[in-house]
Amino acid sequence: MNKSIEKNGLLKINKDYIGIYTTIGLFIGLFLIGSVMYKGFFSIQVFTNLFIDNAYLIVVAIGEAVVIITGGIDLSVGAMIAFVSMITASLLQKGVNPFLVMIIVLIVGIIFGTVQGFLIQKFKLHPWIVTLAGMFFARGASYVISIDTIIIDNPVFTKISSIRIPIAPGAFISINVVVSLLVVAVAAYMLKFTKFGRTIYAIGGNENSAKLMGLPTDRTKILVYTFSGFCSALGGLLFTIYTLSGYGLHCNGMEMDAIAACVIGGILLTGGYGYIIGPLFGVLTTGIIQSLIMFDGTLNSWWTKIAVGMLLFLFIALQRIIVIRDEKQKVPIPVS
Repeated sequence: MNKSIEKNGLLKINKDYIGIYTTIGLFIGLFLIGSVMYKGFFSIQVFTNLFIDNAYLIVVAIGEAVVIITGGIDLSVGAMIAFVSMITASLLQKGVNPFLVMIIVLIVGIIFGTVQGFLIQKFKLHPWIVTLAGMFFARGASYVISIDTIIIDNPVFTKISSIRIPIAPGAFISINVVVSLLVVAVAAYMLKFTKFGRTIYAIGGNENSAKLMGLPTDRTKILVYTFSGFCSALGGLLFTIYTLSGYGLHCNGMEMDAIAACVIGGILLTGGYGYIIGPLFGVLTTGIIQSLIMFDGTLNSWWTKIAVGMLLFLFIALQRIIVIRDEKQKVPIPVS
């Protein structure tokens, strides 16, 4: 519920939305800076290219965000993309039906995430340890399939990769963008309007309290990692369609990009707080920084990492301010 109120003719901004407002404002500000500095930057196609180039990361960041909201973490998402790309390329190379391949890799992601969630919840293992092991397993399994790059020339995949959906004169999006936005919409609905979503926030806020309320915390935490596994597999499928290749080193370290997008998008690392639209703008913000560097032409691509690192420091500080504010509000007033 929007708690913003109008007082004395002025709109008072709800403090709960400071994080997401900051992210959106930063994205708009960077886009305007690029529009002023570089000719051709202010165009619909430059904007839509942010979605086209980062559709797979948007999907993965959504799955990561849901995990983080429960107070967990998933370090296996980047390795899963590489694993999915290798499975896809290998099966297509052997002549397996491309639509069956898509189903297979999504099932692999679901099983992979469910197993991680089961180990974390049933054996009370730390998510960092379990998902780190999952990361090594998925990355290693990619090289078991092949140590070389496998090029995809399947007609169905090349056709899907080349589809352009016009949205304005001289501007288009890809199928990957449509899929990523659908995932954002489904996740937003799930967290906002379902019991499952409310339980996710309750676990992140205080898991013991959620148990005392009778909420299905064990099942929910397992399903959260199942959802993340599905998103990482779907993101891997989108990445494979985007690059038309499978390789064991694809997206090396990309789990940090997904976590960074969540932090910049206002998802609290301690859990229990955040809006699913945040990671979308977190990804777009890192994407627009990359675009600014490309338009400049004189800067090294590593400046993207430097800029994202600086943003992380700023948003972690903002998160800390939010946490301190909430703690102060919870302090009981002494009765004299």
